[in-house]
Amino acid sequence: MSSKSLWPAGRMRAWWPAILGTLAACSVPLPQQQPPAPVQDRSPVAAAPEASAPSGSATAPGITRARSRWIAVDWLDLPGWYDDRTAELWPALLRGCDRPAPEWTRVCADARKATPATDAAAREWLQQHLQPYRIEATDTGTEGLITGYFEPLVDASRTPRRGYRVPLHLPPPDLASRKPYWTREQLDTLPAARKLLRGRELAYVADPMDALILQIQGSGRLQVAEADGSRKLVRMAFAAHNEQPYKSVGRWLIDQGELQTDQASWPAIKSWAHKHPKRVNELLWSNPRVVFFREEPLPDPAVGPRGAQGVPLTPGRSIAVDPQSVPYGTPVWLDTTEPLGQSPLRRVVMAQDTGGAITGAVRADYFWGWGQQAEQQAGRMKQPLRMWALWPRS
Repeated sequence: MSSKSLWPAGRMRAWWPAILGTLAACSVPLPQQQPPAPVQDRSPVAAAPEASAPSGSATAPGITRARSRWIAVDWLDLPGWYDDRTAELWPALLRGCDRPAPEWTRVCADARKATPATDAAAREWLQQHLQPYRIEATDTGTEGLITGYFEPLVDASRTPRRGYRVPLHLPPPDLASRKPYWTREQLDTLPAARKLLRGRELAYVADPMDALILQIQGSGRLQVAEADGSRKLVRMAFAAHNEQPYKSVGRWLIDQGELQTDQASWPAIKSWAHKHPKRVNELLWSNPRVVFFREEPLPDPAVGPRGAQGVPLTPGRSIAVDPQSVPYGTPVWLDTTEPLGQSPLRRVVMAQDTGGAITGAVRADYFWGWGQQAEQQAGRMKQPLRMWALWPRS
């Protein structure tokens, strides 16, 4: 999902692993994931740092990555560092330590022994073990872009019925033999192409825009009505795509003169589709890329989808990055704002995912979680960004 000039952009995560197994029954409604609360805007210079916490060394040697350079700084250079609810990072940090980079082996061993009970204790631990680095692009400086993504939650039916006619498919059997595969329009209209998807339906959703957002995000949750009347919560995980280029439907609407650039949020795109039902296919076919899914059980609704690092994402504490700029498993300090610039968003997060449009040194996609509020926040997020990497001390 070039930078994500319009939300949404193509987040086709071919590397999201699938966990096959028996579907888990869901006897209660899915709880809505609440977006993380904003951090208060207080200057780190005005806040008194913990006396026992050492400062980072601004004289430490820099680090050069394929698409970025890291400049060592002091902890006080991180805006709002002492205002974050840092203890909230710990679950995401420990998940990242399940798949650590070689440089993190020792630090992760210490992290598993630590049990910081307060934000101050978590900050102190990070300051004792890590060195902060300002992330810079080699040509464009320190400012970049942050966008947001989420895990859609969609009602579905196991069988086609009134109101539920839009299928989600397993990969077709001949996917590997045709490169690129049929386009979205061809799969919808050509009898030979449609025949290959027959019998590959996993579930049916009511709205073609719901199917599209599941494909754009690369994963999603379905509340499925089974044939026996029961309801189950499952996850649709990325399995493959048709290797066609991703084209932004938001960009298509702008080029058609239907939306202004600053209006091209997902809520606005979905609203346009509902007002123009006869042009929905035209909108959908402007994006030739199609994603195919596989089904995963979801026994714990509090666990997020797996990102590129191979660990579950944590709402408000996981981001997608360009791994050639920031390695997976790296804590990153963000300095940006909430969607629409309402309040500062300054917090430490984990680099645990990537996406097709997440490229460049200072570039992040912020994982908001799931549910309606997460969708609204992610769909409107497009703000300037500065980033700092927290890396093990040598």
